[in-house]
Amino acid sequence: MGIVSLRSGKSSVAGASVRPAHELDSILAMAPPATAPDPVCVGVLLAGGESRRMGRDKRELRLAGQTLLRRNLDFLAAAFPVVGLSVRDAAQAPADLPAGVVVIPDELPGSPLGGLASALGRLGEPVFAMAADLIAPQPAAVARVLDAFRDVDVSLPVAGDHLEPLHAVYGPGCLPHMRQLLAVGAHSILDLFPLVRVARVRFADTAPFFNVNTPADWVEAQRRLHAAAGDPEPEAGAADPGHRPTRAAGEPAVLGVVGRPNNGKTTLIERLIPELTGRGLRVGAVKRVARLDIDVPGKDSWRHAQAGAEAYAVGSPGKVAFVARQRQEATLEEIVTRFFGGYDVVVCEGYRREAPDVVEVFRSGAGYESTVCEPGEPLALVTDAALAHPHRFGLDDAAALARFLVERLDLIS
Repeated sequence: MGIVSLRSGKSSVAGASVRPAHELDSILAMAPPATAPDPVCVGVLLAGGESRRMGRDKRELRLAGQTLLRRNLDFLAAAFPVVGLSVRDAAQAPADLPAGVVVIPDELPGSPLGGLASALGRLGEPVFAMAADLIAPQPAAVARVLDAFRDVDVSLPVAGDHLEPLHAVYGPGCLPHMRQLLAVGAHSILDLFPLVRVARVRFADTAPFFNVNTPADWVEAQRRLHAAAGDPEPEAGAADPGHRPTRAAGEPAVLGVVGRPNNGKTTLIERLIPELTGRGLRVGAVKRVARLDIDVPGKDSWRHAQAGAEAYAVGSPGKVAFVARQRQEATLEEIVTRFFGGYDVVVCEGYRREAPDVVEVFRSGAGYESTVCEPGEPLALVTDAALAHPHRFGLDDAAALARFLVERLDLIS
């Protein structure tokens, strides 16, 4: 699962593709027994994201005079006696939370799956989980999902052919599976569903699940709010608080090339860089490794380091290398700011959680069933598999990918 599907609407995980009905029968509980469900008394708002694609904290965006965070906390408080707020760490929780909201720091930050596992572990009972960036959740939609939570572990909406995992009920039976997935580095909620009993609730459209991931989504959210109120739409060019500002002079675009092991990330970068430099662009590259040792024991630079130099450089007519001791790993932003001023674009292998934009590589012969990114996350998908994406390129189509990136990232040679 986890195949991206092209669509016009938005959802809380940007639309998770659903298998055909004849395949779903073995995974989803298609007809839960008609026993009365136990009441779900806890609503949890998942608000631990980094708002990387928005460029600012989405929770602080305002609709009708209220932040998204406060609007959605109030919504849950009207429906559930207990309300929880899932965050990366306690410091991420606002100081002015409504009284009674239970703050739940992630046991393992980095994904909604980690937030869900932390909520279930902390509260020990079924929870209705909702993304903090929904713009117009509907009580009737929540009621339908709650009513379907009968003798299953999960109940969630299906709109068209898309699962909506961040508008769903999760029971305690999910917790052992969640922790097992997180322990092996699997962070996608979609990986949970084959392991548990799931009831799906059909919806005609994605309107109750529209969420904000990008500046374009925020513009659409404002348009929808004005349309629902019968007001005129904002004028083109009106101030957009979610807009990512134009890069400053000398600031490069930063692109992450991501994917599971052995899918061809390095190969794609090797093909992409010449396409970009051939257009007159100055290109830098960053590779993330677990351990870095570039010195040869006994060489002069090695001896300088052994003598206690905190930083040292090795220069030659054609190259220069600078090595500095780090007490903690440098962030991608720190690396780019320090070493790549004046470059047009920096292509990074990895850094999925830090790069402002990512391209995923998925090779069908690598032995994986799903992509590493959540649906809607990658700017483009490079693959030889029959996966849907609005910007899909073949494994050997680096030239077309470069043309797309030059336009999308506003690269000027």
